[in-house]
Amino acid sequence: MIRVVLQTAPIDLGAEIDLHDAGGHGASASFIGRVRGDDDLVELFLEHHPAMTEAGLGELAHAAADRWKLGALTLIHRVGAMQPGETIVLVLASSRHRAEALAACEFLIDRLKTDVMLWKRETFADGRVAWVEERAGDRDRAGRWAQHP
Repeated sequence: MIRVVLQTAPIDLGAEIDLHDAGGHGASASFIGRVRGDDDLVELFLEHHPAMTEAGLGELAHAAADRWKLGALTLIHRVGAMQPGETIVLVLASSRHRAEALAACEFLIDRLKTDVMLWKRETFADGRVAWVEERAGDRDRAGRWAQHP
């Protein structure tokens, strides 16, 4: 089962884990990404193109499911305004054995930053506003999945 959700509402981690794990898989790996509060950040706003962002998340989830033997995959990403400490992204990958679940989870996080149409705008306590630029390390991490599993 592949489940992909794009939402503005907070992610209910407990409910999502319970829903995902209902299949009784042998191993589950997870990643929870949260808004950092560095440099007096007061808001992170994720802008997106609804149809293209949803399609990108779906394609990425299916690529992971095609590459590894997964029993279940949940990919939830928030958009809109968030404050430090709030969850931005939740990835849950389950398989019979841990190696597949861990690899799929890492693959999804590495590729999300480069393959899905999301733009981050930061607002700081002093009034500064800045768009977050892609880092070279993000592209390097995503590219390594093209070379080897």
